[in-house]
Amino acid sequence: MNAAELKEYARQHGSDLTGIAPIDRFKNEPPERHPSSIFPECKSVIVLGRRVLRGSIRGIEEGTNFSSTYGMFGYRMLEDNFLSQTTYDVTIWMESQGFEAVPLFGYWPDDMPTGRPVAPGKPAPNVIVDPWVAAQAAGLGEVGLGGFFITPEFGTRQRVALILTDADLTPDPVLARKICAECGACARACPFGAIDLKNKKRIGVPGSEMEVAAIDYSICDKCPNGAMRAPGRGSRPDRIAAACGRACMVKLETGKKLKSRFQNQFRKRTPWALDMCNRPVAVISEQ
Repeated sequence: MNAAELKEYARQHGSDLTGIAPIDRFKNEPPERHPSSIFPECKSVIVLGRRVLRGSIRGIEEGTNFSSTYGMFGYRMLEDNFLSQTTYDVTIWMESQGFEAVPLFGYWPDDMPTGRPVAPGKPAPNVIVDPWVAAQAAGLGEVGLGGFFITPEFGTRQRVALILTDADLTPDPVLARKICAECGACARACPFGAIDLKNKKRIGVPGSEMEVAAIDYSICDKCPNGAMRAPGRGSRPDRIAAACGRACMVKLETGKKLKSRFQNQFRKRTPWALDMCNRPVAVISEQ
């Protein structure tokens, strides 16, 4: 089994994005986020991605359909059914090649349940690998100013899962191309000021860190403008279809930053927005 064979098998089983990171790219991660805490013999981290359908966001853009379309096809079912099936199939194939493989959901660690260390020096379960660090380390893309993971293929529209393996696979280079223009459209689209552009921090793979604005996820969690939080995923809400995420998607598409192209532009009308009391408010329209 080599990297090319693995990527082709993953593609045949539904993966739109596949990248490989060597374990040494995680050297700055703490034990409670480090892949080796889960699998000490891990040599490679494989990141699989499946696209979020652009059409699944249409109902939120129009303000007329949320959970039954995006909530399922763009979020819960995409992670729990479609992407997990791809991850399971690839893991089975890797085991048939004689390599151990540990599948992981690409969930965030924020407020996920933890237990007690089973021995001195071990981190408390559950260790959860930061999915954005892994995806950047695997060469799939970058974290933009607004805290979204952005790929050249789909922009903000993907979800990822991880496989830790003892196979020594040829890694992908960390992406050198900068996709995010740091335009601030995401922050301007937020009616609550949850994205603080004046307060930034550098995150990411050592040597390829990116500046990301501070985000108050406690505000995002109450946002009625398309943010969602599914059960079992901690306290960080999903923002891909929220006002900020849609604004980022529109800017990436109109700026022709992405390989994924469409016949018609996504934003056809002035975007809507609600305040915390679900009352309509004016927003900045950016075509």
